[in-house]
Amino acid sequence: MAIKVIKEECKGCNICVKACPFDAITMENKVAEIGSACTACGVCVAKCPFNAIEKTEDEEEKKGVDLSAYKHIWVFAEQRQGKLMNVALELIGEGHRLAKEISEDTKICALLVGDNIEHLADECFEYGAEEVILIQDPLLKNYTTDAYTKVITDAIEEFKPEIVLYGATHIGRDLAPRLAARCNTGLTADCTRLDVRVSTYIEYAKKNTTLDTSTLDPNDPSTGIKQTRPAFGGNLMATIICPRFRPQMSTVRPGVMQKREPIAGAKGEIKVFKPTIEAKDIRTEVVEIVKSAKELVSLTDAEIICSGGRGLGNADGFKLIKEFADKVGGVVGSSRAAVDAGWIDHSHQVGQTGTTVKPRIYFACGISGAIQHLAGMQTSDIIVAINKDADAPIFEVADYGIVGDLYKVLPILIEEWDNAEALHDAAAK
Repeated sequence: MAIKVIKEECKGCNICVKACPFDAITMENKVAEIGSACTACGVCVAKCPFNAIEKTEDEEEKKGVDLSAYKHIWVFAEQRQGKLMNVALELIGEGHRLAKEISEDTKICALLVGDNIEHLADECFEYGAEEVILIQDPLLKNYTTDAYTKVITDAIEEFKPEIVLYGATHIGRDLAPRLAARCNTGLTADCTRLDVRVSTYIEYAKKNTTLDTSTLDPNDPSTGIKQTRPAFGGNLMATIICPRFRPQMSTVRPGVMQKREPIAGAKGEIKVFKPTIEAKDIRTEVVEIVKSAKELVSLTDAEIICSGGRGLGNADGFKLIKEFADKVGGVVGSSRAAVDAGWIDHSHQVGQTGTTVKPRIYFACGISGAIQHLAGMQTSDIIVAINKDADAPIFEVADYGIVGDLYKVLPILIEEWDNAEALHDAAAK
């Protein structure tokens, strides 16, 4: 993709020069010139009042790639210190579903990168992976952007997967865009849903047996994925496709997809890919890994989450939320409003700009239910809302709603919980 100036139409008005966010346009003899700093963002095309600037594609971009050369679904099985992240297992389950919808020949493959991690292959197989691509080297023991980007790019060029999925973790969000750029393909970030798409031409061919499908263009986008993510601040959901380039790449929020039930003893094929990497390829060195001393909050793994919002009124309200969470065996969550007010740390935030969760029970206390918050918790098995405003949007997604002051409701719930425990203990005796 490039930006081209139609010199005959350019009036030398300087509007494009002022509009360019990268200072990539200069004026030479009253004609705009595009410099090397241009990123083809297209701002100048939209701003030019004389239609003297256009976006162009070279022949290779127009053609795309040979889609028939790419097969199978890869999941980046993110591990840290020899332990698989939950989101990797969720994506293996989702990838297994997509693979079976695409075709019986499509495999779900887990991509394991690190050092001395071959034992993780069995866990990947148990959760649905049919194949494991194993990349090991002492230089890959700790994640570094340069090292992981290089070896995974080499593996993608070797095996040519059709789809590559990453968890939208700190590592996934750093790694995925670099790989997409190296592979000259697109990336859809923070997806909340993935579906298989089939071209209308292929659909027509399936319904009309008289049509010879062997004549189909191999570059026809016969299969692919529809990648859905929140857009415009969560006010609508955008579905994005990548019809001409491969692999199709997506990052997916933790807690959104469903893990498959593990099958103990399940086995699959392990393909060892020997990386070509040297210390000089890595521009950063991990000297020491220092874990945060603050309280760790594992919202994605929690069975019960008790969240507080603006309705708490102040930071002291989270003391009551913490007491309630401890009583029911849950963890403390929050809305963005409470975090922005400085009442609680960002690690507790649930929502589009926080953590996406799917607990068995979600208590929303004093949370109105802005769409950004709902995007992060509305798939919970049971939602219990407590709010003074009977018209609060949270009640539209709640399974159980209590209209009332949370400072009166929560103490009653805590008392009833104590009574229930006392009865249970008495019955046990």
